[in-house]
Amino acid sequence: MGIGSAIMAGIGLGDPVIRLGVTGLSRAGKTVFITSLVANLMDRGRMHALRAAADGSIKAAWLQPQPDDTIPRFDFERHLAALTGPAPHWPEGTRHVSQLRLSLRMDAKGLFGGLTGPRTVHLDIVDYPGEWLLDLRLMERDFAEWSAEVLDRMAGRPGADAYQAALGGIDGDRFDEPTAQRLAQTYTAHLHATREAGWSDCTPGRFLIPGEMEGSPALTFAPLPASFAEGRLHKEFRRRFDAYKSRVVKPFFRDHFARIDRQVVLVDVLGAIHQGPRAVEDMRRAMADILTAFRPGRAGWLAQLLGTRRVERILFAATKADHLHHVQHNRLTAILSAMLREARDRADFSGARTEAMSIAALRATTEDTIRQNGDELPAVRGQLLDGRQAAFYPGELPADPAALLHPARDGADRWLDGDYAIMNFAPAPMTARPGDGPPHIRLDRAADFLIGDRL
Repeated sequence: MGIGSAIMAGIGLGDPVIRLGVTGLSRAGKTVFITSLVANLMDRGRMHALRAAADGSIKAAWLQPQPDDTIPRFDFERHLAALTGPAPHWPEGTRHVSQLRLSLRMDAKGLFGGLTGPRTVHLDIVDYPGEWLLDLRLMERDFAEWSAEVLDRMAGRPGADAYQAALGGIDGDRFDEPTAQRLAQTYTAHLHATREAGWSDCTPGRFLIPGEMEGSPALTFAPLPASFAEGRLHKEFRRRFDAYKSRVVKPFFRDHFARIDRQVVLVDVLGAIHQGPRAVEDMRRAMADILTAFRPGRAGWLAQLLGTRRVERILFAATKADHLHHVQHNRLTAILSAMLREARDRADFSGARTEAMSIAALRATTEDTIRQNGDELPAVRGQLLDGRQAAFYPGELPADPAALLHPARDGADRWLDGDYAIMNFAPAPMTARPGDGPPHIRLDRAADFLIGDRL
């Protein structure tokens, strides 16, 4: 932003800026998290654990024109209307990189506070799909290695048979665009079906969320077996795979990721547990791959992009905590921490402070107790997507995360000691007092960890 633009936007040239990255895999709740965070920073009546809100240091908060003219604006107003309107519903998910700037007027602090007066801190929130971070692993592989890995893990996943059938009868010595498009479309359909079934590791990420690149040659390739290695089709797909890495993956990390100061990684742990052991193990591996980005020494080109800059704080948040009674929240956090243990240790080693917690950016339920087979069970009650009211007990999460993670690592097909259900609740109609943002669970604690030290 030039000097003239800064003045027109009412931004002081010396004002501190915090760039907060928000990511996660599909259905983890990125859009809801950002919408509720911004709404609760503007109306802070429910932000008691954010110290700067509790002690009155934040005097005002307002939206500013975003600083990057070439990045779409996060559509805060439309998403908030969806969540809080007369017929509340969940907003559409993340489809591309977007950004929003929230400015906070802070009370004067410190020895010279009386001389300098109030200050302004700008929070730039960058929303991007977690699937794009998974593409970092492609940078360490060539096309043949990636193809072998994908075809090996494809077995048993939705759409795998359709893709194998599409490969049948193809002459690998010939290349034509209709064949390339048919293979890419069939492979993309497999990725969509796989993601819908609860799997996390679906690359390339732009095949799922192509944005403006949909239909381009860089997104028109698919994995090929080793028997195709000498043919023209393999040669052209290898060229497009390399173009994808150089023209899609690298620019994302250069233009967006490299500028982030703080990061929140949202994880739908409950959804993976519901899908079963294989989905949990797949999520664990995917999250480890995502967090490779936060230890860039392993990828030399990424270290060159970042230089000495590093993400300072990373929050891992298990979302949808409102689907559980609060007595199970600590267990959900423990499972998330155990899933991310290796990746967290590596991030800690690189100097980033990390934290794991269970949150609900928008609380859609209230707590209840139900009787079942003579037992009283801690449940939650809310409105289902079809409008019905329901009380729900999802099952008891184990006190020891190993009870889930060991079967997942061993490739078990199902849980032996429990059946973990899930229910899709709609946003509840809201009755907030003046000055209150949307109801949540620990969003204030999350905000305090991510930005509290800079306020």
